[in-house]
Amino acid sequence: MIAGLIICASLTVVDGDTVKCNGQNMRLLGEGVPFISGIDTPEIGSHAKCLKERKLALIAKGRLRELLAEKGLRVVFSGAIDGTPSHRPLVNIYRKNGEEIGKKLLKEGFARTWRPKQRNDWCTG
Repeated sequence: MIAGLIICASLTVVDGDTVKCNGQNMRLLGEGVPFISGIDTPEIGSHAKCLKERKLALIAKGRLRELLAEKGLRVVFSGAIDGTPSHRPLVNIYRKNGEEIGKKLLKEGFARTWRPKQRNDWCTG
């Protein structure tokens, strides 16, 4: 894949920081730099470390779903793919007004900054 605009006939939410575009999982960057910074949302289901994280994950997923319901979104591939087994492309999704969705999730408190080898603790605090 080459960095640039991606056309999604279907864009759905997997969790708070992952979307599915035309059946392919993609990770939100939040205007971060691939492998250096990005966004992180609570883990969903059995990946959650506690009940609080599981609940926060559903809330973040719901907010992302609301944002993806808007018209005029642009999905932009960074040119990088994450190191998970599913090899998710790292993307930014921009609203019609130019605001990046992952950055909005950060600003609203649904996401936290991600850095390599840093695990956000959603169970305390």
